[in-house]
Amino acid sequence: MAKKNYAAICNSIIAVCGGENNISRISHCMTRLRVQLLDGSKLNREEAGKIPGVLNLVVQNGEYQFVIGQDVPNLYAEFIKHEGLKTGGEVTDAAALKQDTEAKKGNVMNTIMSFIGGTFSPVIPVLIAGGLTGAVLTLLTAFFGVSTESGTYTVIYAINQATFYFLPIFIGFSAANRLKSNGFLGAFLGAILLFSTINNVEGLNFLGIPIQQISYNSTVFPVILGVLFMAVVYRFLSKVVPVYLRTIFVPLITMLITVPVTLIVLGPIGNLMGTWLANGVFAIYRAAPPVAVMIIGITTPLMVFFGMNNATYPIVFALLAEVGSDPLICTGMAPANVAVGGACLAAALIAKDINDRSVATGAGITALCGITEPGVYGVLFTKKYPLIGAMVGGGIGGLLAGLVGMTQYVISTPGFISIPAYINPDGTSANLIWAMVVMVLAVTVAFGVTYVLGFGCQKVDFGIKA
Repeated sequence: MAKKNYAAICNSIIAVCGGENNISRISHCMTRLRVQLLDGSKLNREEAGKIPGVLNLVVQNGEYQFVIGQDVPNLYAEFIKHEGLKTGGEVTDAAALKQDTEAKKGNVMNTIMSFIGGTFSPVIPVLIAGGLTGAVLTLLTAFFGVSTESGTYTVIYAINQATFYFLPIFIGFSAANRLKSNGFLGAFLGAILLFSTINNVEGLNFLGIPIQQISYNSTVFPVILGVLFMAVVYRFLSKVVPVYLRTIFVPLITMLITVPVTLIVLGPIGNLMGTWLANGVFAIYRAAPPVAVMIIGITTPLMVFFGMNNATYPIVFALLAEVGSDPLICTGMAPANVAVGGACLAAALIAKDINDRSVATGAGITALCGITEPGVYGVLFTKKYPLIGAMVGGGIGGLLAGLVGMTQYVISTPGFISIPAYINPDGTSANLIWAMVVMVLAVTVAFGVTYVLGFGCQKVDFGIKA
């Protein structure tokens, strides 16, 4: 195992915490580095999860605890070197030690979820841009009379279709980078799967071994499995091939091994995984649509808090491929996200301190647009009642969404800013109207519940010091 660079880890933690000026105090227990922040909304949780040597990030009582392991004193020693930081030495927390020790048993699942979420996270801007252009096309043709034969339509259509057709390339690049392998080889693998002589070609074989006919455009699991295998091959060859030959032979041999294995074995397995996932999830949805969507609406703030929300994208793509829309994940996240906004705005109204009010207001506005991380980390989990309000609002909104059969037709960040994603391509407006009703209801309920629960508080403290 490579030796940890504690100085680099220290600098990375300081950076994701918003710099030294945002850190009020640092201490540690047996397994965790404990950081108190002046402004919790400045914490970049996504980047915190990518820091080598950081196993997890736990937020408790306004304290940000980086799970390091038994060698945390070595890391803490690096923080002591920073004269501008206030350090508090070692604290005793047997419960945290026990929790972190037991958590090692679940590291496999945590690793899988972290990998999937980390793979999709950099691709999200592409997905949103490409997805919402589908809604733009619907608006242009349905309300502005733009012909499907026009150059304008052709250009915007290309933006929309290219996003999802070439998705394996984006995913391949991101997955390889996540594995600290060669991102361009990952993209290369995705491009090979989409090449005209391979993608959805009948009767193909390699050395006499038949290759299953599969349409790889818009798929995610085949390229992910392929990149996982590619990373292993690439890492092995980088160790055994002499340095002066690596530039030529490592990428060559890697792809000559990876591509056939992916086409013959991993691609079909990945395609089957996507089909099973879509069918399984949709079966649950069909069994009880209101309950299924309600559960998503209730649990979304928890998924965001634990960094699991981006890991749901494979389910979304599987649903889009099988049923043509997403009636479950994004549909449930829409009321959940705006409910976070309503809860934050209610907390802002109650807050006595101007700094608390400012943080909650800003977090509320961004949450209404679909970006909930500032609200989740800076407001909901620092005080319990906004979290309760958001979960109640998201649950009731999700329940209504399931009852009326609301669905999201294109990829977007669920929230008011992406309302065009609910425009039915056939030009009807019922789904769009219900989407607005659901989100308004979620905001209203979340605001009301949060206000009622928090009104009696004499002082609201979001862990931010003036």
